[in-house]
Amino acid sequence: MITPENSTDTLFNTCLFAAQCAGKYVYNRFNQAVTVDYKGKTNLVTQVDHKAEEMIISIIRDVFPDHRILAEESPELVSDSPYRWIIDPLDGTTNFVHGVPIFSVSIAVEYQNEVYMGVVYDPCRQELFSAIKGHGAYLNKEAIRVSATPSLIKSLTATGFPYETDAIFDANMKIFRAVYKKSQGVRRGGSAALDLCYVAAGRFDGFWEFSLNPWDVAAGALLIMEAGGKVEDVYGQPFSIQNASRIVATNGKIHCELKQLIENIYHKEK
Repeated sequence: MITPENSTDTLFNTCLFAAQCAGKYVYNRFNQAVTVDYKGKTNLVTQVDHKAEEMIISIIRDVFPDHRILAEESPELVSDSPYRWIIDPLDGTTNFVHGVPIFSVSIAVEYQNEVYMGVVYDPCRQELFSAIKGHGAYLNKEAIRVSATPSLIKSLTATGFPYETDAIFDANMKIFRAVYKKSQGVRRGGSAALDLCYVAAGRFDGFWEFSLNPWDVAAGALLIMEAGGKVEDVYGQPFSIQNASRIVATNGKIHCELKQLIENIYHKEK
């Protein structure tokens, strides 16, 4: 899948290095005064987001100047390359701004429109999640697997809420209530990338969220699949960048229960 001029090792090392460099910068700016701008009523962005993204792109371009890049805070860089980097420089900006230590750097690499590699770095806990398609999922170089939790009633799940309080938000509040009543709890951490990694590591048994973007989920979804879990959209279609906005991800064992519950409410309310 990887061509000779772009070896797996070079791609992976660049991905790791970029995530850790940006993560170190973000962490060093944590709990310091930052300028906050708004992309929407409650959708925050800071100069830290922009600077971390610039660092990541610069590192990538130094090694792979012809690769395409899709990043949250910048115009997409396009070319004829079959490779595309998908970057979220600071997933959990609202937490970061408010001094909550739950945020991450997420970087994925697509090859011919298929996510091939992903890295998510949590600088507060120095946890580095990584995966290469067909080679398993890892946390700080140790292999990880999804949980063995057999049913929804025994599960701990996670979700997030869209910035806009629209019909999707209302539907998800009803889903939240339903899942909460049929499980051992639902967590709302504020970083979709980390929530997905926690499913991959067996800390959560399932996750769902709406109105996400490719950079929120590309790396984390690959981690779950490589850790033995299952990722789909609410229509039961396999995960892809195109349907990232309605993701359902689990350990596989609770998947049908969780997806059916979400489907029943989502399609009724949508």
